Amino acid sequence: MPGTRRRRGTSAAVALAVVVLLGGGAYLAFRHVAPLLARTSGCEITSHGQALRLAPSQAGIAATIAGVALREGLPRRAVTIAYAAALQESKLENLSYGDRDSVGVFQQRPSQGWGPARQLEDPVYATGKFFSALIQVPRYQEIAVYRAAQAVQRSADGTAYIQYEKMAASLSRGFTGDVPRAVWCWYPKPSGARARLGAASQQLARAFGPLPVRTAGDPRLTVIVARPAEGWSVAAWLVSHASGYGIADVRYGRFEWRAASGTSGWTRAPVPAPAGHVQVG
Repeated sequence: MPGTRRRRGTSAAVALAVVVLLGGGAYLAFRHVAPLLARTSGCEITSHGQALRLAPSQAGIAATIAGVALREGLPRRAVTIAYAAALQESKLENLSYGDRDSVGVFQQRPSQGWGPARQLEDPVYATGKFFSALIQVPRYQEIAVYRAAQAVQRSADGTAYIQYEKMAASLSRGFTGDVPRAVWCWYPKPSGARARLGAASQQLARAFGPLPVRTAGDPRLTVIVARPAEGWSVAAWLVSHASGYGIADVRYGRFEWRAASGTSGWTRAPVPAPAGHVQVG
């Protein structure tokens, strides 16, 4: 286990604008919140009557964390703990700076044995290191989320993770696919450039592990999944990374998401995707 970290968490300049809608009311979930995200881009995660809004970069990291957990065969509880830690440490951003030598989404310190800074700025690597430490925590699935997060992070004030427990639980239900169609994003008007589906497939595999894929025909990329929750988790990763790879549409089951109308979320597909197939175009 890494050595003790004498810090409370980074005072990152980046801010997360999250609106939680409950029963027709709304409140801002952070004390220090930047102006609401620009209307030109954003992601929404809906779960049990709550709607959380993230920047695409934050949603992409959340989707990656969920993918690594699925790759490692870890339960949703592990994802919730990771989100609580990441929300406190970096507001779910991949930072190249922090307190002392802390870097990355979990603000891990190379000097405390987490690994080289360059690798810790890779969310896939950083998440793997977090989970490797988490599974060494006795009864981590049973103890309070903040206690499990603190056992990994060893922060100066472990109670700081408490404020993010409910939000982390809601996010984990969406990004692990426990709630279908929970994650969608919208971006500026697509450029029309050809999608980089090969690169997207490679990065998807880094997070989720090897998944059967087909790269010929129309749609040009099909990811084969074993379970519905896995399919929705993969779909969340694709939608939250769509702008970076020029993805125009994602289809799973009877629903599709289209970049050209991203604010509409998931809508009924004119032609359902075959069972167990996440189709990307």
